[in-house]
Amino acid sequence: MAKEPFTKPTSRAPVSQRSQTVGKINKKAIGGRVTAVIDEIEVKVPMGTTILEAAKKVGIKIPTLCHHDDLCLAGVCRICLVEVEGQRTLQASCSYPIIHNVRVKTYSARVRRARKNILHLLLRNHYGECYSCEKNNNCELQDLAEEYGVTEYKFGHIKERRYQPDLSSTSLTKDNDKCINCKRCIRTCIDLQEVGVYESVNRGPKTKISTYLDKPYSDVICINCGQCVNRCPTGALKEKNDVSDVWRAIDDPTKHVVIQTAPAPRAAIGEEFGLAPGTTVTKKLNTAIRRVGFDRVFDTNSSADLTIMEEGTELLLRLKKYLKDQDKDVKLPQFTSCSPGWIKYIENFYPDKLDYLSTCKSPQQMFGALIKTYYAQKANIKPKDIVSVSLMPCVAKKYEAQRPEMRDSGFQDVDYVLTTRELASMVKECGLDLPNLPDSDFDKPLAIGSGAGLIFGATGGVMEAALRTAYELVTGQEAPFKKLRVTPVRGMKGIRSAEIPIKKATKDWKFLEGATLKVMVAHGTANAKKVMEMLETGQLNDYHFVEIMACPGGCLGGGGQPIPTTEAIRKQRAKAIYSEDEQLTIRKSHQNPVVQTLYKEFLTDGPCGHKSHQILHTHYSPGSRWIGKKPKVKAKKK
Repeated sequence: MAKEPFTKPTSRAPVSQRSQTVGKINKKAIGGRVTAVIDEIEVKVPMGTTILEAAKKVGIKIPTLCHHDDLCLAGVCRICLVEVEGQRTLQASCSYPIIHNVRVKTYSARVRRARKNILHLLLRNHYGECYSCEKNNNCELQDLAEEYGVTEYKFGHIKERRYQPDLSSTSLTKDNDKCINCKRCIRTCIDLQEVGVYESVNRGPKTKISTYLDKPYSDVICINCGQCVNRCPTGALKEKNDVSDVWRAIDDPTKHVVIQTAPAPRAAIGEEFGLAPGTTVTKKLNTAIRRVGFDRVFDTNSSADLTIMEEGTELLLRLKKYLKDQDKDVKLPQFTSCSPGWIKYIENFYPDKLDYLSTCKSPQQMFGALIKTYYAQKANIKPKDIVSVSLMPCVAKKYEAQRPEMRDSGFQDVDYVLTTRELASMVKECGLDLPNLPDSDFDKPLAIGSGAGLIFGATGGVMEAALRTAYELVTGQEAPFKKLRVTPVRGMKGIRSAEIPIKKATKDWKFLEGATLKVMVAHGTANAKKVMEMLETGQLNDYHFVEIMACPGGCLGGGGQPIPTTEAIRKQRAKAIYSEDEQLTIRKSHQNPVVQTLYKEFLTDGPCGHKSHQILHTHYSPGSRWIGKKPKVKAKKK
């Protein structure tokens, strides 16, 4: 287990935003259009557009390494150099704003020679062989070396390690010998997530990317979201790989190995096999998993539906205590607790606000607890002989599975977590062609998930699923959303909100009649920080329910998803999930027959009852969400 933070986390100043301010020009403020002639192709663009952006508009590819569509400008790798008429030196196209008419050459002899020398210099300090690297054939440095015909080490090659890999995290690994100092990880962690784990230390040839104060992962405020991994162009940052352990379990004849698959990987794993982003392969993946050797394949959506029943009931009970019983100690709004990266974030940065969290475990952990209790009983298998694996889009799930409170079944509820990339590697290792496999269904008794459980994968999906059920339970009427689309909570805007009026209510919830349910959705911890600041300043006093996901785009943009990731790719994955939802017959969590059977046969005292609290919820201790002591933090210096 990773240790608790050694010091009070503070939100470090987003240093790289300085480059964002300097490197980007407000095009609207400047106004006007200019003409750029790039490789003899003319294009008119708004003043302030970079050469890189202008080239993209006319289909000209300029290579990049430090640039990423999700991040602010840096201009540090220089691989995007171009020749600008009138300029003495070559210019970095990613950070050169066009403020007057220009002529540009992107592949002159001078440009090609400079790029090739830069590649030789990067490879000079790059330790290891490509074929043994997990990023082999998906490495941007390797791709550029091939593209520019680099077949030898012009300036030599380091043959001995300079740095030892950091293996202290349960979720991530860092290998500085494969780092090219592009600073994507720094900009991701500081600007995109506003956590601040990474920094650049030393100068000249001794420059390296380090964790804060050069401490190992286990001693810094890492929330395990893995967004740095998704944007690293080489093999310097990777998830902690569990494939060997899972193979060992599959090959052990005494073990019954089962896997649950979350919705987000099913909308993305096809990308690892050459399919376009947003191609759903759910039933083909079921077949692949069985051929890999798993004994049973189950649908995480069924436990997502269970999460809605528990979390929705918890919200209604909080509202009842606050509005009807006048209990002013009740914490509102209630925050979702599905995202382990978000949980780690609030524990580290806002430990005094833990009581606002729902006590519900995530769908992964609810499923794991059911596997070693309910399923073990149904299948007449000893829990100790069951190996419970989950397919997740998230590297933080690896950390979550090993938390000490995730053992309410009497065993570790989830034994191993595979990312989308890891399972894809297992399928490839078996020589399986995923896109051309036949379809097959999930295994009983946890074979059915509703459309509500499915859309958990997208930001806003948990909120939408909760509203579909909560509205119907409170009013006794069909949810008033066209085709069940709660459009105000959909999309990629960082923070979104909605108001749902309750005109009529059933007898049990009569006190809500005439009320307006106010909800909010945020994704990415930079936006989570804004929401928490709103909570501290009282701007959320009239809100009731807030969904927060640690990763941009929600689970679809998780740290374990196929690389590359951009907003456009995340939108395509979301489109696939919403499309699949509308093709299903069951689209509300409370209508799922698996959930109904669970409450009838196993969780017999209903949602938020004693049994469900015992295995599906984390347990309160005074002032803390989790079992045991609150995270130790030092007081801020005055």
